[in-house]
Amino acid sequence: MSPERFLREIQRNPVNRALLAGLPALQLPDAWLVAGCLFQTVWNLKSGRPPEAGIKDYDLFYFDASDLSATAEAAVQQRVQAAFPGVPVEAKNQARVHCWYEDWCGHPYEPLGCSADGIARFLIPGTCVGVQPQTDGHLRLQAPYGLEELYAGHLRPNPLIDHRTLFRAKAASYRERWPWLSVQEGTACTEAAAHQ
Repeated sequence: MSPERFLREIQRNPVNRALLAGLPALQLPDAWLVAGCLFQTVWNLKSGRPPEAGIKDYDLFYFDASDLSATAEAAVQQRVQAAFPGVPVEAKNQARVHCWYEDWCGHPYEPLGCSADGIARFLIPGTCVGVQPQTDGHLRLQAPYGLEELYAGHLRPNPLIDHRTLFRAKAASYRERWPWLSVQEGTACTEAAAHQ
């Protein structure tokens, strides 16, 4: 699938458009709109649903290694929420994920070097996508595993962060909303893996 098609489709969600338009004004370092609000927009369109249907929140990544405190991240969250009132948006500093990930998810997490490193570590490769507005008005796409699996609806564990219990819960949640998705572990694809 072409990056151009993906970028057109994710902008059919008016919330994505508003976030991408407003993100540069926040002047967050290495800031990206990422993950669910992007690939779920594509899945909604493929399913014949409104592009924003069922999207629970909108995630922004940024990278600021100068202050790894939860207080600094909370201050950024307040700024972001004030800029986009009424939008369930979450801003996460990728420089500090390793500080809390093991406590929350039960697995160690190595420090990252940039926001793109965080995008590459979502549990499912097809969901590893991010979009960054550029100063010339264009959008930059980060899709380290390509777009084929996203459009095909294939869900498989990410070898960079192969946490099977978390993967299975995430895949089951997605299949409840988009039943045409297929779960792949190892070499076999199973349509009903989440309901065995």
